[in-house]
Amino acid sequence: MLRMAALFALLLSASACVSVLPSPSVAADFDGSKPLVCTVITVNECLPGEECQTVSPGSVNLPQYLWVDVAKKIIQDKKAEEGRKSRIESVKRVDGKLSLQGAEEGRPDVRDGFGWTVAIMEDTGQMVLSASGDMVAISAFGVCTSY
Repeated sequence: MLRMAALFALLLSASACVSVLPSPSVAADFDGSKPLVCTVITVNECLPGEECQTVSPGSVNLPQYLWVDVAKKIIQDKKAEEGRKSRIESVKRVDGKLSLQGAEEGRPDVRDGFGWTVAIMEDTGQMVLSASGDMVAISAFGVCTSY
């Protein structure tokens, strides 16, 4: 009976995992052909000589939600036109990932410019963002959905 219960639990777990996999029609949503909204879930800040720290998105001036429009080559912090915008300079599809890259000048008279990369897994919509600036590196993880 114990063996039967373990087998049932294993089958239930396996079916739960299969049910959350995207269908082939959904996977196309993450190839850049449709606008996306990405939710930033985890952010890490790394400084030289220190261990990386998990921080809130706001503490490193990163919005929690990113609206991505590959056709317009724009990533912005609000769907509305008045939001902060960053130009996507490079778009490549590499090994099942949509890779977007750009760079920002930052504020006048402050060395706070940075380069960034966003990689979106085409089969799941999971996202990894990396940004580097003046002796600082930011990594963020999240998930995207089409809108």
